[in-house]
Amino acid sequence: MTISKTNSVFQGRSFLAEKDFTPAEIQYLIDFGLHLKALRHNNIPHKYLEGKNIALLFEKSSTRTRAAFTTAAIELGAHPEYLGANDIQLGKKESVEDTAIVLGRMFDGIEFRGFKQADVEGLAKFSGVPVWNGLTDEWHPTQMIADFMTIKENFGHLRGLTLVYAGDGRNNMAHSLLVTGSMLGVNIHIVAPKELHPSAEIIQLAESYAAKSGAKPLVTDDIAVGVKGANIIYTDVWVSMGETNWEERVNLLKPYQVNMAMLKATGTPDDQLIFMHCLPAFHDTNTQYGEDIKEKYGITEMEVTDEVFRSKFARHWDEAENRKHSIKAIMAATLGNLFIPDVPELEK
Repeated sequence: MTISKTNSVFQGRSFLAEKDFTPAEIQYLIDFGLHLKALRHNNIPHKYLEGKNIALLFEKSSTRTRAAFTTAAIELGAHPEYLGANDIQLGKKESVEDTAIVLGRMFDGIEFRGFKQADVEGLAKFSGVPVWNGLTDEWHPTQMIADFMTIKENFGHLRGLTLVYAGDGRNNMAHSLLVTGSMLGVNIHIVAPKELHPSAEIIQLAESYAAKSGAKPLVTDDIAVGVKGANIIYTDVWVSMGETNWEERVNLLKPYQVNMAMLKATGTPDDQLIFMHCLPAFHDTNTQYGEDIKEKYGITEMEVTDEVFRSKFARHWDEAENRKHSIKAIMAATLGNLFIPDVPELEK
């Protein structure tokens, strides 16, 4: 991939939800992320953001998102500035609009990880600089670039693969996977109890993309039907940050735990099957959460068993590393002065 310095079709744009970009643009970011990863692994400098200042706004804490944005900015030659929950008071002591205007005059780009999608949209509307959604309650777009990078690394392509997401089908990860996969021609199966199925609006959006890409999305509570033929089994925590309904989720989701029986039920050859998790994962009792759940509910593993988590199928460490490279691609494309004259059509 050759990059020369001039204007870009991505220049100045924010990345707030996957649906903000075309399927071809999403695929370009995936390939650009893989290109930047290769540069990094070969110690080839790529300081496309030399001299830029990046604000990292975190209402929700995160190990991977903070580390990924920080290291990504530095490797691109930019300076990241972390502003945590005690440093920002969006909508409390200062409006989103006022915060956005001030930060837009001091920084060249803004990352936001928080609760409300409306807040990240407000930052983009009023700041005058690119804004990147590090996670909200509705969408997790930066994670999607890393996830589909990881899948393409393993299979060499995306179109026609089947990814099963088992767990809470109403959370941001389920939404993002269902929509992004449908954009890219990947068959996304949301396997979850009926009480936790995605909204009709999200399903309709995914189906509208699938009609063009050829993907075949599926939402079901039937595990055997949902996992059959899967190439990727994906899961996430049962209770998202800010929620407290542990007993309800444990009771609902225990049958949807990713274990070796579920992997075998796919009927997929071992060399065509991987497991993914956006982390953190509760696969043992080596955390305070794990100890509490064991004491209250008598289980030592939640969304994934330790056996699967440590198995030959696991790709979550690659996936975690790819957060950095995918974020580099997003920031460099939207903020760097790069030449991307035409975004190619989706892979056939």
